[in-house]
Amino acid sequence: MRNFSVSANSAAADIATDTIVGEKGTITKTLKALDMSVVRQIKAELMEVDANSDGRINAEELKKLLHKHSSAFTDEEVLEIGELFYAGKAGGSITLDNFIEAVDYVASHEEDNEERKMLDGEHFKGNDRHPLGVGRCSMEYMNAGKSHGHYTEEELDVKLTHVEPKGIRDNLAFNAVKAMRFIFDTATGWKNDSISTRQILNRVIYLETVAAVPGMVAAIVRHFRSLRTMQRDGGLLQMFLEEANNERMHLLTFVRMKDPSTLFRAAVIGGQFGFGTIFLMAYIISPQFCHRFVGYIEEEACSTYTKIIDAIETAPEGSELAQWRHESAPKIAISYWKLGTDGTVLDMIKAVRADEAEHRDVNHLVSGLEEGQFNPLYDPQAKLDTMLLKYVKDIMEKPQRSQ
Repeated sequence: MRNFSVSANSAAADIATDTIVGEKGTITKTLKALDMSVVRQIKAELMEVDANSDGRINAEELKKLLHKHSSAFTDEEVLEIGELFYAGKAGGSITLDNFIEAVDYVASHEEDNEERKMLDGEHFKGNDRHPLGVGRCSMEYMNAGKSHGHYTEEELDVKLTHVEPKGIRDNLAFNAVKAMRFIFDTATGWKNDSISTRQILNRVIYLETVAAVPGMVAAIVRHFRSLRTMQRDGGLLQMFLEEANNERMHLLTFVRMKDPSTLFRAAVIGGQFGFGTIFLMAYIISPQFCHRFVGYIEEEACSTYTKIIDAIETAPEGSELAQWRHESAPKIAISYWKLGTDGTVLDMIKAVRADEAEHRDVNHLVSGLEEGQFNPLYDPQAKLDTMLLKYVKDIMEKPQRSQ
């Protein structure tokens, strides 16, 4: 650990000593992770982007700073970070020295046990203060959902995971899902070892009309509660809306491959009315139960799509299933998942499975959230922590790249 003096509201830096001297004096601050050479580099870059030389950095100047590190940040990331910083500071700014202190704080906590932080809710509570002094209000209106395009091969290689039920609530949710699966499989004649394109399309189209219900119900209930209590939601509402829309996109994709009959559409109306009503009542009573229930449903969805993918990949050439290995995906799927002009139906189904795996993990995670916790998957403060860490790492690696 080294002690450095960091100036407040400084417009110049004395780079000959271990003290950064400012026009209005200095504040002694113990820096735990940064050595003086890194501090000087950061200070020099901050002063370079400080357009009005006021010793402070705002959102636009932060974006200019990050653009200088294009090897570490994409244009999309720079734009998002700028918006998060602007919202978090309510359009304000911080001193250059506070920025350096924040970088040091994050760098010194890099080796913290992230799993412990998640379990303890350390990053998701509202009573902690971020080193940049930013808030979390942007969670209420910025899109919390991830882009569903350009899945990596690793993300497409979905692993079938299972969360063991604990307690009465979890066991009730698990057994309810198993019972629903048994009834639906029996009623539709679904057999995992013998499936056709017709059976697949009938199954996924119907189930996607139901799968889009929970996210919307969760968002509606949380929306009305926020209005009723006049309090923030913590960023979950936006995430559930995106989940519902994602499931809707699955439906709109599959109906391009098969136009459901009038009887089929009538069954969808009945299913929506029955399931929607029951799920709404259940969510009002216990959101935790409902999210665990959806997590188990998505486990089954991942299993079903995995069996469909295996059936397509192993189908003999010339069969209907084998054609999906080469048949072009619907245009709506190519544009939504960014499959490319040569994207096939098989590629599309792999992307759908990746979506379902995300919903599985998200719902299992949020089923354990307590009242007052924020969205653990889209925390502006955590994103800004990551930005600071990537920034200082790039600063430190620059000399090595130039050699």
